[in-house]
Amino acid sequence: MATVSIPLLFKDVTGGVRRSEVAGSTVAEILAALDEVHPGIEGRIRDGDRLAPIVTVTVDGKIAAQGLDTPVEPQSEVCLLPSFGGG
Repeated sequence: MATVSIPLLFKDVTGGVRRSEVAGSTVAEILAALDEVHPGIEGRIRDGDRLAPIVTVTVDGKIAAQGLDTPVEPQSEVCLLPSFGGG
């Protein structure tokens, strides 16, 4: 199973849990599986068929360039990172 690192941004949904192990072969499947463990988190991370702008997803240290279709291996580390804006 892939390990997902969850930022404090989602502590209200996860009860403060910062890591979860879930199965899936794409970012979309990982998010769906994560939502089974932490109901409501997927809705905060997805914006329809895209990733929401408030989060950046990395898989094994690389930005998920294919978005929800980015492949995930069973031993992958998936990180949900809060996006920061500014100017």
